[in-house]
Amino acid sequence: MRLFVGLGNPGAKYAGNRHNIGFMAVDRIAGDHGFAPWRAKFQGQLSEGRLGGEKVVLLKPETYMNRSGDSVQAAVQFYKLAPGDVTVFHDELDLAPGKCRLKQGGGHAGHNGLRSIHAHIGPEYERVRLGIGHPGHKDRVSGYVLSDFAKADRDWLDDLLRGISDGAADLARGDGARFLNAVALRVAPPRSSGGAAKPAAPPRAPEPQADPPDDTRTPLQKLADRFR
Repeated sequence: MRLFVGLGNPGAKYAGNRHNIGFMAVDRIAGDHGFAPWRAKFQGQLSEGRLGGEKVVLLKPETYMNRSGDSVQAAVQFYKLAPGDVTVFHDELDLAPGKCRLKQGGGHAGHNGLRSIHAHIGPEYERVRLGIGHPGHKDRVSGYVLSDFAKADRDWLDDLLRGISDGAADLARGDGARFLNAVALRVAPPRSSGGAAKPAAPPRAPEPQADPPDDTRTPLQKLADRFR
């Protein structure tokens, strides 16, 4: 059994925020894979279903980001899970928008949601790091993550969420490489190899050279010039 946790803040005010991309990821999985309706449990919203042959519980903590660990710990204890059975989907400032990376264990890099989970169950859980880009200066981070995605972000965001849903069953059975490949196929699909190749430009003709001037010297002058 796996526990997939999406991080975010509860309420309509925050629904479109960059900080809520974790909520968006598990919502897409639930909708695409026929999970049960969301219900209140463990200080959050919970939905149960199956991905491939794996039973998976989806959890959206409603404790606000900096207390996400309260909800996660309650679910882990109820289902008697180890930290390694938990996968957390969260926003990542240090990745370009649309990038997706997997990480097992390690630090929380100052992310308040991860910091709280670390404090409650330790660091040995899996993370799906979802790139949202960086505003350019640390003083702008709070306003940036708590603002909505721009209209220009919609295409890559939709592709990223579709890719996560496509690869969710691979992630549930522990095949991270196949999961990341499924995401990549949505975010950066291979280019078609069809179509005629563009013909090469013809070689450039050499520039015409001017003819040398006529030699008007006498034979005697030519002979003298050879010994100068």
